[in-house]
Amino acid sequence: MLDEFELFERVERLTPEVLRSVKGEEKVVCANVDLFSGLVYKMMGIPMELYTPLFAVARMVGWCAHRIEEVCQPANRIIRPAYKAVAPMRTFVPLDQR
Repeated sequence: MLDEFELFERVERLTPEVLRSVKGEEKVVCANVDLFSGLVYKMMGIPMELYTPLFAVARMVGWCAHRIEEVCQPANRIIRPAYKAVAPMRTFVPLDQR
């Protein structure tokens, strides 16, 4: 198990460097809990067939919490996901001019 942990640790440490060299990305990319969850499940003796269902169940809790928040809000409130455009702005060209 220690060998696997060291592998994951290296992946976490080297990924930002690799992304910078391959993609030119300067922003820091951090590993989330999902990188290590498989290793932790294995260490706990959980069968591999249950990894995906456990992942889904964990997500469902968050989805349910979001839905409860939506239901508890006033009916006229519009809920929008956070959005930040990353594409360059382009001038709109009407259909008949394309």
